[in-house]
Amino acid sequence: MNLCINCSRASCKRYYWERGPAWQVGILGTGKPSRPVGKSFAQKSAVFFAALCLALAAALPAAEINLPDMGSPADAVLSKNDEQQLGRAIMRQIRASGELVEDPQINEYINEIGHRIAAQANSDGNHEFTFFVVDNPVINAFALPGGFIGVHTGLLEATRNEDELAGVLAHEVAHVTQRHIARRIHATQRQSILNTAIMLGAILAGAAGAGGDAMQGAIAVAQGTAAQQQINFTRQNEYEADRVGISALAAAGFDPQGMGSFFEVMSRGITPHEFRVPEFLRTHPVSSARIAEARGRARNYEAVHTEDSITYGIARTRLLVAGEDMPDAAVAYFEREPYEYQSDVERYGRAIAYLRADRSMEARRIFEELANKDPEVIAYHIGLADAQLANEAIAEAEDTYERALALFPRNLPLTIHYAEALLQLGQAERAHRMLLDLLNNVPPTPEQVRLIAKAAIEAGEIAEAHYYMAEYRLMIGDLVGGVNFLRQALRVPELEEIQRIRFEARIDFIREFMTEEQLQRLQRSGAPG
Repeated sequence: MNLCINCSRASCKRYYWERGPAWQVGILGTGKPSRPVGKSFAQKSAVFFAALCLALAAALPAAEINLPDMGSPADAVLSKNDEQQLGRAIMRQIRASGELVEDPQINEYINEIGHRIAAQANSDGNHEFTFFVVDNPVINAFALPGGFIGVHTGLLEATRNEDELAGVLAHEVAHVTQRHIARRIHATQRQSILNTAIMLGAILAGAAGAGGDAMQGAIAVAQGTAAQQQINFTRQNEYEADRVGISALAAAGFDPQGMGSFFEVMSRGITPHEFRVPEFLRTHPVSSARIAEARGRARNYEAVHTEDSITYGIARTRLLVAGEDMPDAAVAYFEREPYEYQSDVERYGRAIAYLRADRSMEARRIFEELANKDPEVIAYHIGLADAQLANEAIAEAEDTYERALALFPRNLPLTIHYAEALLQLGQAERAHRMLLDLLNNVPPTPEQVRLIAKAAIEAGEIAEAHYYMAEYRLMIGDLVGGVNFLRQALRVPELEEIQRIRFEARIDFIREFMTEEQLQRLQRSGAPG
């Protein structure tokens, strides 16, 4: 039975099963998974093929050893559903590290620009994307299986303009659409078979009395072959990601030179005597030939003149202020120039630095000026309301939020900030209703769902609080924790019958996606199952 998460009616058309794969099943994936029953086919096959290649290695060069064609190599090694599951598992570890940037304004921006590019590279709609920011000063970006794309704060701060940031995101999106991770695994499997054969041959030769030098030589050959094949495969992937990414970059309305521009900036920062190569260049090897090719390919598209969006500057500014350990240091940074000579973004940075340094009256004056000058910028309204709250002008802050919501209905960062303010003011029921309305209309983030749980418990909705904590645990990949929260919800006194039906149905649904190991953990945890 599919029931609405709010009204509990099966007839309601807003129940979250209908929200597409990511929201449809929490983040459980699509289709009923098969449970592991021992070694995988790949593991078993590797033993057989190693023995086979051992017999062939002496007679055939590496290029002549071919595995049978069994359809798409990527699909044979890692299905798209497997990629999703693997990506979610990695994301669970990243979240557990505490390094995710949870600022809703920054996250909305990076997802807005990321999905704008992905819409051009993912024309068949076969890939889902989630963009996130990692609090790490190292200049890097990366793509995970399942379309999860991370950007370090260090990279966002290192870009000189929005086109360069878009170029990096386009490159990472292309890694996903071209399924480079699955293809790399496939290539590594083939490579490992051959190398295993060579090294087994060396061991056998040594056992037959060929001598240690022969053994070490054969092992060195295997290692050298592996390294070269890995380098070649990486180069191939990088060039392909550049080609596909530049096309998507141009189609999304960005300067196609943005990708090559950032590569060039990174490479210029390295001298022959430097030992510390930026992480981005370690994970994305850049040569002069590659830069030239990216530049040349970009010239095939119409040149465009773009200006940085205000949200790009705001996102970088928020990171800069948050990155300062001492509030006064951020203030000093933005007071380097006289106020009258500063851009709106620099004035915004000065205002949020003042707010953090408990100089809320000064912050309020700046936010009022900015909001009156450009009322289309949501960040100015949020900043003004925050400053008013800090001044204990509660009625004015609520009025600012209400007027902003009238301009930008159900805007995610605006609604989140308002709900958090209402919780601080002891208005949990209003916050809860507002967050549920957002949930029914905007795909949620894990932190958004956790905030719903907080609002529910402060509003006295204990069973619903447990329910949303369960959904939060599911969204971060903890199926056992999700079921246990649902079991807690079932033990709440005076539980309504419709709630009991909904919670039990959700448990049964989740169990279909649990492995045998997870089911055993659930049983050991004491939750009936």
